[in-house]
Amino acid sequence: MEIVVGISGASGSMYGIRLLEILSRMNIVTHLIITKSARQIIEIETDYSVVEIEDMANYVYEEQELTAPIASGSHRFHGMIIAPCSMKTVGAIANGMSDNLLERTADVCLKEKRKIVIVPRETPLNEIHLENMLRLTRAGCIVLPACPGFYSKPKSIDDIVNSIVGRVLDLMGIDNEIYERWK
Repeated sequence: MEIVVGISGASGSMYGIRLLEILSRMNIVTHLIITKSARQIIEIETDYSVVEIEDMANYVYEEQELTAPIASGSHRFHGMIIAPCSMKTVGAIANGMSDNLLERTADVCLKEKRKIVIVPRETPLNEIHLENMLRLTRAGCIVLPACPGFYSKPKSIDDIVNSIVGRVLDLMGIDNEIYERWK
């Protein structure tokens, strides 16, 4: 199985990083795109270097690398996860704007009817954000906002991150037990 992981310039880069950690442990082939804005946020929010994150992926592409294999519908991959997904990226995808590889690959997923899960990390949401997320949902995208449940009584930020990442993996059809499920 091959999964594309996109990390865009919203707060919550740890979601994408944790996804890569878990997918690499599961021996799932990953293609990684980190936007320019995400690179800056990673430095602010985490103790990871971009190089450390890139080392977790099997393939790494630059944001403007529109000739990458994943930019074509003829390249087979299971689906795409964008975590976190900025409202700029949500808006671009919802409106068919493919100015970079992240947006183009999302467009490929939509046109090829492949799974795509986005994890928006914005609050509060305005009407434009909501309309764009509705548009994506209608187009076949799964929108999973970074709103963790607290029924499991999380004891750490890792527990909270794992609850979202576990749900994303569930939606992609990837078996996991990284979070406590409702009993």
